[in-house]
Amino acid sequence: MTLVDTFAADGLPPREQWPDLLIEPLGYPDRLNCAVALLDDMVAEHGDRPAFVTDDETLTYRELKAKVDRIAHVLVDDLGFVSGNRVLLRAPNNPTLVACWLAVAKAGGVVVATMPLLRRKELTDVVERAAIGLALCDDRLLDEVEGLCDRLVSFSELDRLAADKPDAFEAYDTAADDMVLIAFTSGTSGLPKGTMHFHRDVLAICDTFSREVVKPRPDDVFIGSPPIAFTFGLGGLVTFPMRVGAATVLLEKAAPDVLIEAIERHGATVCFTAPTAYRAMLAAGVEGRVKTLRRCVSAGETLPLGTFEAWRAATGIKLIDGIGATEMLHVFISAADDDIKPGATGKPVPGYEARVVDDDMNDVGPGVVGRLAVRGPTGC
Repeated sequence: MTLVDTFAADGLPPREQWPDLLIEPLGYPDRLNCAVALLDDMVAEHGDRPAFVTDDETLTYRELKAKVDRIAHVLVDDLGFVSGNRVLLRAPNNPTLVACWLAVAKAGGVVVATMPLLRRKELTDVVERAAIGLALCDDRLLDEVEGLCDRLVSFSELDRLAADKPDAFEAYDTAADDMVLIAFTSGTSGLPKGTMHFHRDVLAICDTFSREVVKPRPDDVFIGSPPIAFTFGLGGLVTFPMRVGAATVLLEKAAPDVLIEAIERHGATVCFTAPTAYRAMLAAGVEGRVKTLRRCVSAGETLPLGTFEAWRAATGIKLIDGIGATEMLHVFISAADDDIKPGATGKPVPGYEARVVDDDMNDVGPGVVGRLAVRGPTGC
Protein backbone atom coordinates (compact mmCIF):
# COMPACT_ATOMS: atom_id res chain seq x y z
CA MET A 1 0.00 0.00 0.00
CA THR A 2 1.21 3.51 -0.79
CA LEU A 3 1.39 5.97 2.09
CA VAL A 4 -1.21 8.74 1.88
CA ASP A 5 1.06 11.42 3.37
CA THR A 6 4.43 11.31 1.58
CA PHE A 7 6.16 14.18 3.43
CA ALA A 8 8.85 11.97 4.98
CA ALA A 9 9.52 10.01 1.80
CA ASP A 10 9.69 13.26 -0.17
CA GLY A 11 12.52 14.37 2.12
CA LEU A 12 14.78 11.52 1.01
CA PRO A 13 17.30 11.85 -1.82
CA PRO A 14 16.66 9.89 -5.02
CA ARG A 15 17.09 6.15 -4.43
CA GLU A 16 20.16 6.00 -6.66
CA GLN A 17 21.88 8.34 -4.17
CA TRP A 18 21.16 6.20 -1.13
CA PRO A 19 24.20 4.83 0.73
CA ASP A 20 25.27 1.25 0.20
CA LEU A 21 23.56 -0.29 3.23
CA LEU A 22 24.45 -3.81 4.38
CA ILE A 23 20.86 -4.96 4.79
CA GLU A 24 20.77 -8.19 2.78
CA PRO A 25 22.28 -10.50 5.47
CA LEU A 26 19.37 -9.75 7.79
CA GLY A 27 16.87 -11.07 5.23
CA TYR A 28 13.91 -8.80 5.91
CA PRO A 29 10.92 -9.06 3.57
CA ASP A 30 9.95 -6.14 1.34
CA ARG A 31 6.75 -5.57 3.31
CA LEU A 32 7.30 -5.13 7.03
CA ASN A 33 5.73 -3.29 9.97
CA CYS A 34 8.06 -3.14 12.95
CA ALA A 35 5.18 -2.89 15.46
CA VAL A 36 3.76 -6.18 14.18
CA ALA A 37 7.16 -7.84 14.46
CA LEU A 38 7.81 -6.51 17.97
CA LEU A 39 4.33 -6.96 19.41
CA ASP A 40 1.84 -9.03 17.43
CA ASP A 41 4.38 -11.70 16.57
CA MET A 42 5.40 -11.97 20.23
CA VAL A 43 1.89 -12.52 21.59
CA ALA A 44 1.58 -16.13 20.41
CA GLU A 45 4.59 -17.25 22.46
CA HIS A 46 4.88 -14.57 25.14
CA GLY A 47 1.33 -13.18 25.42
CA ASP A 48 0.96 -13.69 29.16
CA ARG A 49 4.47 -12.58 30.07
CA PRO A 50 5.06 -9.06 31.43
CA ALA A 51 6.10 -6.58 28.76
CA PHE A 52 6.28 -3.32 30.73
CA VAL A 53 6.26 -2.89 34.49
CA THR A 54 5.95 0.17 36.72
CA ASP A 55 5.23 0.57 40.42
CA ASP A 56 1.55 1.07 39.50
CA GLU A 57 0.87 -1.38 36.68
CA THR A 58 2.08 -4.37 34.73
CA LEU A 59 1.15 -4.85 31.09
CA THR A 60 1.52 -8.28 29.55
CA TYR A 61 2.27 -8.55 25.86
CA ARG A 62 -1.37 -9.44 25.23
CA GLU A 63 -2.62 -6.47 27.27
CA LEU A 64 -0.13 -4.17 25.55
CA LYS A 65 -1.35 -5.29 22.14
CA ALA A 66 -4.95 -4.53 23.09
CA LYS A 67 -3.94 -1.06 24.34
CA VAL A 68 -1.92 -0.37 21.18
CA ASP A 69 -4.73 -1.50 18.90
CA ARG A 70 -7.31 0.66 20.67
CA ILE A 71 -5.04 3.71 20.35
CA ALA A 72 -4.49 2.92 16.66
CA HIS A 73 -8.27 2.94 16.19
CA VAL A 74 -8.46 6.34 17.89
CA LEU A 75 -5.82 7.70 15.52
CA VAL A 76 -7.63 6.51 12.42
CA ASP A 77 -11.28 6.74 13.51
CA ASP A 78 -11.31 9.93 15.60
CA LEU A 79 -8.24 12.06 14.96
CA GLY A 80 -8.10 12.25 11.18
CA PHE A 81 -4.81 10.36 11.02
CA VAL A 82 -3.68 8.98 7.66
CA SER A 83 -0.67 6.82 6.86
CA GLY A 84 2.57 8.76 6.67
CA ASN A 85 1.45 11.46 9.14
CA ARG A 86 4.05 12.50 11.69
CA VAL A 87 2.84 12.29 15.30
CA LEU A 88 4.67 14.07 18.11
CA LEU A 89 4.92 12.11 21.36
CA ARG A 90 5.78 13.84 24.63
CA ALA A 91 5.97 11.95 27.91
CA PRO A 92 8.35 10.51 30.47
CA ASN A 93 9.15 6.81 30.18
CA ASN A 94 5.85 5.06 30.84
CA PRO A 95 3.73 2.32 29.23
CA THR A 96 1.33 4.76 27.54
CA LEU A 97 4.25 6.39 25.71
CA VAL A 98 5.37 2.96 24.48
CA ALA A 99 1.81 2.08 23.43
CA CYS A 100 1.49 5.35 21.50
CA TRP A 101 4.84 4.73 19.75
CA LEU A 102 3.72 1.28 18.64
CA ALA A 103 0.22 2.46 17.66
CA VAL A 104 1.58 5.19 15.38
CA ALA A 105 3.95 2.68 13.78
CA LYS A 106 1.24 0.06 13.40
CA ALA A 107 -1.09 2.55 11.72
CA GLY A 108 1.61 3.46 9.18
CA GLY A 109 2.65 6.75 10.77
CA VAL A 110 5.97 8.34 11.61
CA VAL A 111 6.90 8.74 15.28
CA VAL A 112 8.55 11.96 16.45
CA ALA A 113 9.22 11.38 20.14
CA THR A 114 10.54 14.31 22.17
CA MET A 115 12.48 14.57 25.43
CA PRO A 116 10.35 15.68 28.40
CA LEU A 117 12.92 18.41 29.17
CA LEU A 118 12.48 20.14 25.80
CA ARG A 119 10.84 23.53 26.03
CA ARG A 120 8.56 25.46 23.71
CA LYS A 121 11.24 26.86 21.39
CA GLU A 122 12.82 23.47 20.78
CA LEU A 123 9.42 21.83 20.38
CA THR A 124 8.37 24.53 17.92
CA ASP A 125 11.42 23.77 15.78
CA VAL A 126 10.58 20.06 15.80
CA VAL A 127 6.90 20.62 14.94
CA GLU A 128 7.69 23.00 12.10
CA ARG A 129 10.53 21.03 10.56
CA ALA A 130 8.70 17.69 10.71
CA ALA A 131 5.39 19.29 9.64
CA ILE A 132 3.52 17.76 12.58
CA GLY A 133 -0.24 18.18 12.88
CA LEU A 134 -1.00 15.83 15.79
CA ALA A 135 0.59 15.47 19.23
CA LEU A 136 -0.10 12.91 21.94
CA CYS A 137 1.08 14.23 25.29
CA ASP A 138 1.25 13.24 28.93
CA ASP A 139 -1.15 15.48 30.88
CA ARG A 140 1.68 16.80 33.05
CA LEU A 141 3.58 18.15 30.03
CA LEU A 142 0.85 19.88 28.04
CA ASP A 143 1.83 23.49 28.67
CA GLU A 144 4.90 23.61 26.45
CA VAL A 145 3.09 22.15 23.42
CA GLU A 146 -0.28 23.93 23.68
CA GLY A 147 -1.11 25.59 20.36
CA LEU A 148 1.87 24.14 18.46
CA CYS A 149 -0.13 21.49 16.57
CA ASP A 150 -3.50 21.42 14.88
CA ARG A 151 -4.59 18.71 17.32
CA LEU A 152 -3.20 18.10 20.80
CA VAL A 153 -4.51 15.05 22.67
CA SER A 154 -3.67 14.44 26.30
CA PHE A 155 -3.12 10.90 27.53
CA SER A 156 -6.26 11.14 29.68
CA GLU A 157 -8.34 12.15 26.64
CA LEU A 158 -6.69 9.40 24.65
CA ASP A 159 -7.70 6.88 27.33
CA ARG A 160 -11.32 8.06 27.17
CA LEU A 161 -11.42 7.85 23.39
CA ALA A 162 -9.82 4.40 23.42
CA ALA A 163 -12.02 2.90 26.12
CA ASP A 164 -14.73 1.64 23.75
CA LYS A 165 -12.55 0.87 20.75
CA PRO A 166 -11.98 -2.69 19.48
CA ASP A 167 -8.87 -4.35 20.84
CA ALA A 168 -7.86 -5.62 17.39
CA PHE A 169 -6.44 -3.43 14.62
CA GLU A 170 -5.22 -4.51 11.20
CA ALA A 171 -1.75 -3.06 10.78
CA TYR A 172 -1.03 -0.84 7.81
CA ASP A 173 0.84 -2.75 5.12
CA THR A 174 4.06 -0.75 5.25
CA ALA A 175 7.15 -1.39 3.18
CA ALA A 176 10.32 -2.31 5.04
CA ASP A 177 11.80 0.98 3.85
CA ASP A 178 8.82 3.14 4.74
CA MET A 179 9.66 5.74 7.36
CA VAL A 180 8.62 5.03 10.94
CA LEU A 181 10.81 7.38 12.99
CA ILE A 182 12.24 10.87 12.81
CA ALA A 183 14.77 11.17 15.62
CA PHE A 184 16.25 14.59 16.23
CA THR A 185 19.93 14.89 17.09
CA SER A 186 21.11 16.75 20.18
CA GLY A 187 22.28 19.74 18.14
CA THR A 188 25.87 19.77 19.40
CA SER A 189 27.05 20.76 15.92
CA GLY A 190 24.32 23.33 15.33
CA LEU A 191 20.58 23.09 14.77
CA PRO A 192 19.26 19.61 15.70
CA LYS A 193 18.80 17.46 12.61
CA GLY A 194 15.85 15.18 11.97
CA THR A 195 17.27 11.76 11.12
CA MET A 196 14.81 9.48 9.34
CA HIS A 197 14.68 5.74 9.89
CA PHE A 198 12.78 2.84 8.33
CA HIS A 199 10.67 0.04 9.82
CA ARG A 200 13.47 -2.40 9.03
CA ASP A 201 16.01 -0.17 10.86
CA VAL A 202 14.10 -0.59 14.12
CA LEU A 203 14.50 -4.36 13.81
CA ALA A 204 18.07 -4.16 12.50
CA ILE A 205 19.41 -2.65 15.74
CA CYS A 206 17.74 -5.53 17.60
CA ASP A 207 19.25 -8.12 15.27
CA THR A 208 22.80 -6.71 15.37
CA PHE A 209 23.97 -4.94 18.53
CA SER A 210 21.31 -6.39 20.80
CA ARG A 211 21.38 -9.98 19.53
CA GLU A 212 25.13 -10.23 18.97
CA VAL A 213 26.51 -8.16 21.88
CA VAL A 214 23.86 -7.67 24.58
CA LYS A 215 22.46 -11.18 23.98
CA PRO A 216 19.08 -10.74 25.71
CA ARG A 217 16.92 -13.63 26.86
CA PRO A 218 13.13 -13.92 27.24
CA ASP A 219 13.50 -14.14 31.03
CA ASP A 220 15.46 -10.88 31.25
CA VAL A 221 14.17 -7.79 33.02
CA PHE A 222 15.53 -4.60 31.43
CA ILE A 223 15.88 -1.30 33.27
CA GLY A 224 17.63 2.02 32.72
CA SER A 225 17.55 5.79 32.63
CA PRO A 226 17.70 7.06 29.02
CA PRO A 227 14.50 8.65 27.69
CA ILE A 228 12.67 6.58 25.08
CA ALA A 229 12.83 9.66 22.84
CA PHE A 230 16.62 9.14 22.83
CA THR A 231 17.40 6.26 20.47
CA PHE A 232 19.70 4.71 23.10
CA GLY A 233 16.62 4.41 25.31
CA LEU A 234 14.31 3.30 22.50
CA GLY A 235 16.54 0.31 21.82
CA GLY A 236 17.61 -0.51 25.34
CA LEU A 237 14.22 -0.15 27.01
CA VAL A 238 11.70 -0.94 24.26
CA THR A 239 12.78 -2.71 21.10
CA PHE A 240 15.62 -4.91 22.41
CA PRO A 241 13.52 -6.55 25.15
CA MET A 242 10.42 -6.78 22.95
CA ARG A 243 12.33 -8.53 20.17
CA VAL A 244 12.87 -11.53 22.48
CA GLY A 245 9.74 -11.31 24.64
CA ALA A 246 11.52 -9.93 27.72
CA ALA A 247 10.20 -7.40 30.25
CA THR A 248 11.17 -3.80 30.98
CA VAL A 249 10.82 -1.81 34.18
CA LEU A 250 9.98 1.76 33.17
CA LEU A 251 11.03 4.58 35.50
CA GLU A 252 9.76 8.10 34.90
CA LYS A 253 12.61 9.44 37.02
CA ALA A 254 15.74 7.32 37.31
CA ALA A 255 18.03 9.08 39.74
CA PRO A 256 20.91 6.76 40.81
CA ASP A 257 19.39 5.86 44.19
CA VAL A 258 16.01 5.24 42.56
CA LEU A 259 17.61 3.08 39.88
CA ILE A 260 19.49 0.97 42.42
CA GLU A 261 16.36 0.43 44.50
CA ALA A 262 14.31 -0.49 41.42
CA ILE A 263 16.94 -3.00 40.28
CA GLU A 264 16.71 -4.66 43.69
CA ARG A 265 12.90 -4.58 43.90
CA HIS A 266 12.21 -5.88 40.40
CA GLY A 267 15.17 -8.24 40.04
CA ALA A 268 16.41 -6.43 36.93
CA THR A 269 19.01 -8.29 34.89
CA VAL A 270 20.00 -5.82 32.12
CA CYS A 271 20.75 -2.14 32.74
CA PHE A 272 21.17 0.66 30.18
CA THR A 273 22.52 4.01 31.31
CA ALA A 274 25.40 6.46 30.84
CA PRO A 275 28.85 6.45 32.50
CA THR A 276 27.88 9.40 34.68
CA ALA A 277 25.01 7.36 36.13
CA TYR A 278 27.22 4.33 36.76
CA ARG A 279 29.63 6.58 38.68
CA ALA A 280 26.75 8.06 40.66
CA MET A 281 25.46 4.59 41.51
CA LEU A 282 28.93 3.61 42.67
CA ALA A 283 28.97 6.67 44.93
CA ALA A 284 25.53 5.76 46.27
CA GLY A 285 26.74 2.25 47.10
CA VAL A 286 25.92 -0.64 44.78
CA GLU A 287 28.08 -3.37 46.24
CA GLY A 288 25.90 -6.31 47.18
CA ARG A 289 22.74 -4.50 46.08
CA VAL A 290 22.46 -5.27 42.35
CA LYS A 291 23.08 -9.01 42.45
CA THR A 292 20.48 -9.83 39.81
CA LEU A 293 22.21 -7.81 37.08
CA ARG A 294 24.03 -9.82 34.43
CA ARG A 295 24.52 -7.20 31.67
CA CYS A 296 25.26 -3.49 31.98
CA VAL A 297 25.44 -1.32 28.87
CA SER A 298 27.06 2.11 28.77
CA ALA A 299 26.75 4.73 26.02
CA GLY A 300 26.05 8.40 25.48
CA GLU A 301 29.50 9.61 26.56
CA THR A 302 33.05 8.32 26.96
CA LEU A 303 33.41 5.47 29.46
CA PRO A 304 36.56 6.16 31.51
CA LEU A 305 38.76 3.20 32.40
CA GLY A 306 38.38 4.10 36.07
CA THR A 307 34.60 3.80 35.91
CA PHE A 308 34.86 0.45 34.13
CA GLU A 309 37.27 -0.92 36.74
CA ALA A 310 35.32 0.43 39.72
CA TRP A 311 32.04 -1.04 38.45
CA ARG A 312 33.66 -4.43 37.85
CA ALA A 313 35.22 -4.37 41.35
CA ALA A 314 31.87 -3.49 42.97
CA THR A 315 29.60 -5.79 40.96
CA GLY A 316 31.75 -8.33 39.12
CA ILE A 317 30.23 -7.11 35.82
CA LYS A 318 32.19 -5.78 32.86
CA LEU A 319 30.45 -2.74 31.44
CA ILE A 320 29.54 -3.10 27.76
CA ASP A 321 30.65 0.17 26.20
CA GLY A 322 29.35 1.41 22.87
CA ILE A 323 29.57 4.16 20.29
CA GLY A 324 26.32 4.97 18.59
CA ALA A 325 24.70 7.90 16.82
CA THR A 326 21.19 9.12 16.23
CA GLU A 327 22.09 9.17 12.53
CA MET A 328 22.83 5.41 12.69
CA LEU A 329 19.96 4.81 15.16
CA HIS A 330 21.97 2.91 17.78
CA VAL A 331 25.32 1.39 18.77
CA PHE A 332 27.63 0.20 15.99
CA ILE A 333 30.95 -0.26 17.83
CA SER A 334 31.05 -2.25 21.05
CA ALA A 335 32.36 -5.35 22.81
CA ALA A 336 31.22 -7.72 25.52
CA ASP A 337 32.65 -10.43 27.75
CA ASP A 338 36.08 -11.69 26.66
CA ASP A 339 36.12 -9.28 23.71
CA ILE A 340 36.28 -6.29 26.03
CA LYS A 341 39.59 -4.44 26.17
CA PRO A 342 39.32 -2.15 29.21
CA GLY A 343 39.78 1.46 28.20
CA ALA A 344 38.80 0.80 24.57
CA THR A 345 35.28 1.00 23.17
CA GLY A 346 35.33 -2.15 21.08
CA LYS A 347 35.13 -3.22 17.48
CA PRO A 348 32.44 -3.04 14.80
CA VAL A 349 29.22 -4.75 15.84
CA PRO A 350 28.49 -7.77 13.60
CA GLY A 351 26.67 -6.41 10.57
CA TYR A 352 28.64 -3.14 10.55
CA GLU A 353 31.97 -2.08 9.07
CA ALA A 354 34.14 0.73 10.43
CA ARG A 355 37.31 2.46 9.25
CA VAL A 356 39.41 5.38 10.44
CA VAL A 357 40.09 7.55 7.38
CA ASP A 358 41.52 10.88 6.31
CA ASP A 359 39.56 13.57 4.50
CA ASP A 360 39.97 11.66 1.22
CA MET A 361 38.61 8.40 2.69
CA ASN A 362 42.07 6.77 2.79
CA ASP A 363 42.70 4.53 5.79
CA VAL A 364 45.07 5.96 8.39
CA GLY A 365 47.41 3.94 10.56
CA PRO A 366 47.30 3.21 14.30
CA GLY A 367 47.74 6.30 16.44
CA VAL A 368 46.79 8.69 13.63
CA VAL A 369 43.78 10.92 14.24
CA GLY A 370 41.17 10.55 11.54
CA ARG A 371 37.47 10.37 10.85
CA LEU A 372 35.34 7.37 11.82
CA ALA A 373 33.58 6.00 8.75
CA VAL A 374 30.83 3.44 9.41
CA ARG A 375 28.32 1.53 7.34
CA GLY A 376 25.86 -1.22 8.12
CA PRO A 377 22.17 -2.10 7.84
CA THR A 378 21.10 1.23 9.33
CA GLY A 379 21.80 4.71 8.07
CA CYS A 380 20.35 8.16 7.79
